[in-house]
Amino acid sequence: MSESTAPLMAVLGLEEREEDVFVGQTPTTPSQRVFGGQVAGQALMAAGLTTPGDRSVHSLHSYFLRPGDPNEEIRYVVERIRDGRTFSTRRVLAHQRRKGEDVAIYALTADFTAGERALAEHSLPMPDVPGPEGLPGIPDVVARHPERGAFMEAMSAAVEQRFLEDPFSPVAKKYPDTQHRTWLRVAGRLPDDPAVHAAALTFASDLTLLSSGVARLGVGWGGFMGASLDHTVWFHRPMRPDEWFLYEGDSPVASAGRALCIGQIWTVDGEHVATVAQEGLIRAVRE
Repeated sequence: MSESTAPLMAVLGLEEREEDVFVGQTPTTPSQRVFGGQVAGQALMAAGLTTPGDRSVHSLHSYFLRPGDPNEEIRYVVERIRDGRTFSTRRVLAHQRRKGEDVAIYALTADFTAGERALAEHSLPMPDVPGPEGLPGIPDVVARHPERGAFMEAMSAAVEQRFLEDPFSPVAKKYPDTQHRTWLRVAGRLPDDPAVHAAALTFASDLTLLSSGVARLGVGWGGFMGASLDHTVWFHRPMRPDEWFLYEGDSPVASAGRALCIGQIWTVDGEHVATVAQEGLIRAVRE
């Protein structure tokens, strides 16, 4: 890869082991678990590799079944559910080896469309917030929180972030102003491939969203234990995730140790391009 190539391509590039079976690798990081956005992005790439090239993904729905082992390869088995006149549907099951057995760690269903002329067109306006330039990034946050922020450095090689508030010391929010917002951008340059753009956006969409589940408590990163249970993305319009986009998260309800978090994504020029939904476990940090 050239210096300008997005490091994320090392994650999104899959090996076709056999027909409709693809293998993805996990980058070496200090984490003992596989980042959920990695599995989601790789699974969507696998689905797209079996789909007619004139069709782009418009939605994915998925469940995280088991934590991923970063020391084991992940095999993505694609099932071709449907190829209709306008829509194609794929189901993907991600497998790893556990104590000599093959187990499922993630399940995804994605739907692709050839597109058609719109009857209705409307979208949410982007909130009035400062642009990404001049806002603190990951190096600034790590310098402010060197011990708690060390884990962020590995992710910053793949996705840059600009913060509207300190992610470790946020102010408690009150309804109706409970939104959590961050600017993101995939580091480097992605190829001119809409399928790669969708997978890269899926990867990034698993970042920061669960923080909205504790926004009303004023709890920052490291102040709670979170784990994604499911993940859904609706792709409204094409976009380049290697250019800045605003990610807004909000949590309409939390109960029984779970929080439902809804995300909205806008390009820097205010175009509403995606909606994300995720339910996750929200627990107190064990002492």
